[in-house]
Amino acid sequence: MSRHYVPTAVSSPRLLASAIGVALSATSAGHLAYAADAAPATSGSIALDATSINGQADTASTDYKVEKSSSQKYTAPLVDIPRSVTVVPQQVIKDTNALTLQDALRTVPGITMGAGEGGNPSGDRPFIRGFDSQGSMYLDGVRDVGSQTREIFAIESVEVAKGPNSTIGGRGAAGGTINLVTKKAHLGNSTDGAFTWGSDQTKRYTFDGNYQFLDTAAFRLNLMSHESNVAGRDEVNYDRWGVAPSLVFGLGTPTRVSLDYYHVESDDLPDSGIPYGLRSGSTAGRTSANPDKPDDGGRSSNYYGLVDRDFYKTRADIATIAVEHDLNDALTLKNTLRHGNTLQDFIYSQPDDSKGNILNGEVWRRPNNRVANTRTTTNQTDLFGEVYIGGFKNTFSTGIELSREASTKEGYDITGFRSGNCSSATGQIPGVCTSFPNPNPNEAWGGDVTRTDAGADTTSSTRAIYLTDTLELNPAWLLTMGLRYDHFDTKAKTKVAGGATSFKTEDTSEFVTGQLGLTWKPTDNGSVYISYATSATPAGASLGEGSDGNPLLTPTTTSDLKAEETTNYEIGTKWDLLDQRLNLTAAIFRTEKENARVLVDANTYQNAGKSRVDGLELTATGKLTNDWQVFAGYTYMDAKLVDGGAQSVGGVLVDGYNDGNQMPNTPNNSLTLWTTYNVTPKLTLGGGAFYVDDVFGNVTNSVMVDSYWRYDAMASYKLTKNVDLQLNVQNLTNEVYYDKAYAAHYANQAAGRTALLTTSFHF
Repeated sequence: MSRHYVPTAVSSPRLLASAIGVALSATSAGHLAYAADAAPATSGSIALDATSINGQADTASTDYKVEKSSSQKYTAPLVDIPRSVTVVPQQVIKDTNALTLQDALRTVPGITMGAGEGGNPSGDRPFIRGFDSQGSMYLDGVRDVGSQTREIFAIESVEVAKGPNSTIGGRGAAGGTINLVTKKAHLGNSTDGAFTWGSDQTKRYTFDGNYQFLDTAAFRLNLMSHESNVAGRDEVNYDRWGVAPSLVFGLGTPTRVSLDYYHVESDDLPDSGIPYGLRSGSTAGRTSANPDKPDDGGRSSNYYGLVDRDFYKTRADIATIAVEHDLNDALTLKNTLRHGNTLQDFIYSQPDDSKGNILNGEVWRRPNNRVANTRTTTNQTDLFGEVYIGGFKNTFSTGIELSREASTKEGYDITGFRSGNCSSATGQIPGVCTSFPNPNPNEAWGGDVTRTDAGADTTSSTRAIYLTDTLELNPAWLLTMGLRYDHFDTKAKTKVAGGATSFKTEDTSEFVTGQLGLTWKPTDNGSVYISYATSATPAGASLGEGSDGNPLLTPTTTSDLKAEETTNYEIGTKWDLLDQRLNLTAAIFRTEKENARVLVDANTYQNAGKSRVDGLELTATGKLTNDWQVFAGYTYMDAKLVDGGAQSVGGVLVDGYNDGNQMPNTPNNSLTLWTTYNVTPKLTLGGGAFYVDDVFGNVTNSVMVDSYWRYDAMASYKLTKNVDLQLNVQNLTNEVYYDKAYAAHYANQAAGRTALLTTSFHF
């Protein structure tokens, strides 16, 4: 069977590469000369500067240290916010040559990536402080629930808030939130572009052009084309393209109107991962005392998928209209209307180990599949600024959120094979099983594939009101308070073939979340804080996108359907040192989840479980000297299941079986270090070291991946004031390691040594 294709307006990124070339050649020499004379030098940055509220460029964008979050919901500078917030700025993204969100998050300690299965095989599933945050992703402060592998070409910075954050973000956010800040049009003219050629047939082209066509209006266009294989992996390849225009009117005036659009398509041959070894002979033999690890059969590049059957396609379309008006010098009113549509369409071979085939030298290619479309419409109105009440200064942000989300999940009927067992006695058709030590990804597939409308439809609506306020008691003491009320309705129906409804369920949740923090500023450049924050995760919060720890009912289950509640206690300190160039932070925290949904008998769940994470976090961001920058952090976490409920062991439910186990996808220790040094005004050298401790893939701690060190290096050179060269070598030692652990069958192997040479220009 040939690979399935999703109809698209532009079917190949090569066409977009041609469009980028046309855009570059259409830029006249006269305009380039004018821009070169009019615009200040950008110290080698290929990306445009971040824009402030009035549309002017931020000339300090080459710094690793960030002073303030882009979100108006944070009512104080980062040094005074009573919680842990890490911002990955544009310069770190550029210097590390991050191409995806996962690449950017590698520089933030305390975050690991989880693997998906049928729900999301290669999309973003970050775990923050031990909790799945796949449903707590935001784009310019608005929830972005659709499962996808997020690109970075149109992103200015990535903001990670750690600890329960429902007051800021709404439902979920037990471990924290991730907000992607997009590139927007600004005053002035500029042209930036780059092409990257590298190992494993990597070819990447980007274009970023900003054109001011009126005194108060500008248009910005970001384009991207990317294709590559994966170092150390057979067959796997990625092919995607994207376009992100931004049009802003009223720049530099009290009223600003922005229209933004984001479109990305991908057409990949996904990595089916490496199966766990099943050394005990069966999954029942796996225990925390004898955990299984991924086993590549003696060859780390082994690919267990089928080239002619497997595919992974996504498409994301997000349109945003924002109107912002300064009521006076101290108050601003903003309304954001967004509609987004995200598609996932895939069939991929999961190397299933559940029947003990590996012991007989074979692997069963389980065909996971999904066709899912998620549509979201959100209207968010915010009022923020400063007011004086009773003589006290209040920096506040308040707003109303109304949203509707709908997810349609269907798939494929894949027939002609028998489940699980690779024995010849089962009469398996060609291509279902393959050699464990020497798989053949080009085998003929003897089955049939047809589209089916069987699946599930899930819809939800949110009505919320929120307020955050930082009260200045005096210059040395700040009190930060936040409160949010959410009304969350969700409905789901299961469909059988032909579209008939076989099961319906719904739930309504109302919850209030809050935060309270006290900050003491012994000096202007430092703070010591104590904080308390909560979050709530209602049933069905993820709309069936990815993994849902608190799902809606199924035809065979019963449950209390209560919201899971998470509370964070944190004490920390933040200091801007070396003439405000370097920021150091330290925090100790305890995060507790109550009402966690756990199994109590064969088909009954109750919100009776409990988990706890105790931890320490240290970060350093900024300049040690004028030429030496650092972006580093360390996180220690003791993440335990206090009450994990019952577990089926050999067909018998054992209560408390998982109590005391380590939470999945949560390493005890993680360390990130990235640093650069300007050897001369033209030459910059840099490097990084990243460490992640052992990680378990499930709550029983019966599957795991080992700890690893990864080392990266970079060198950049300014050929002229307009042209730069940058070489990045990632995973210098060609370490074979696993960066995602699935709960049952397999783990994802990370890329081997990868060299990328980027030529960039800017005018």
